[in-house]
Amino acid sequence: MTVDAHHHVWDLAVRDQDWLTGPGLAPLRRDFTVLDLEPEARAAGVDRTVLVQTITVAEETPEFLALAQEHELVAGVVGWTDLTAPDVAEALARLRELPGGSYLRGIRHQVQGEPDPEWLLRADVRRGLAAVADAGLVYDLVVLPHQLPACVKAAAALPGLTFVLDHLGKPPIASGALEPWASDIRDLAVLPNAVCKLSGMVTEAAWKEWNPQDLQPYADTVLDAFGPDRLMFGSDWPVCTLAATYAEVSRTARTLTLGLGDDERAMVFEGTAARVYRL
Repeated sequence: MTVDAHHHVWDLAVRDQDWLTGPGLAPLRRDFTVLDLEPEARAAGVDRTVLVQTITVAEETPEFLALAQEHELVAGVVGWTDLTAPDVAEALARLRELPGGSYLRGIRHQVQGEPDPEWLLRADVRRGLAAVADAGLVYDLVVLPHQLPACVKAAAALPGLTFVLDHLGKPPIASGALEPWASDIRDLAVLPNAVCKLSGMVTEAAWKEWNPQDLQPYADTVLDAFGPDRLMFGSDWPVCTLAATYAEVSRTARTLTLGLGDDERAMVFEGTAARVYRL
């Protein structure tokens, strides 16, 4: 079976998704629920998923934990809390006491939206990251390529915290450029507490014109740098639907990993996520 280590849901009647601006994102301006995802995931052989934070709103994480408790498909949640808050450790403990709190596996912040490229290295942020580590959780990195050097420094400074790089660090696939992204990826992968998601690639490519060959150099880079035991598949549904269906994303990930042996592919599509997120 397969673990989908990265997807989202939202209900616009509960709250707006304020990042859904402009005509390009118009197809995402509707509700996407676990019930919408389930048939597509099951058809792709996915039996467990990780539901990941979408917006910087404290109320979202308790809702996601409740969804995990309600739906068998959702095996873990990566939520949000204010890493800079003085009571971050207490906030994490409170989340675990909520209904579904046992499904909390990690924390994420929209670092890609922070104007400071070294936001992760701020003293208050590092204190918060240390609290995440002390809580036995992992930290998901959603960053842009120019922020990767700070990721390397943060992971080196906190060897007790597992950092999970979402979407390969959003490489410039549409342009075909590899550097300096590839060098920064290799620097991050040197650190044993860094893991990477094979996710989010189709929306970094030319949305309606991409093919697996466009993605292969980027997949090969992270496979070579991290190895299959530190790489995990994620769909990035429903964001991926801007460029591909769930089935297409799943098939493409299989195509990109054809060079691996059976045991290695099992790590990418199940083992790594199950280990890192304790599913």
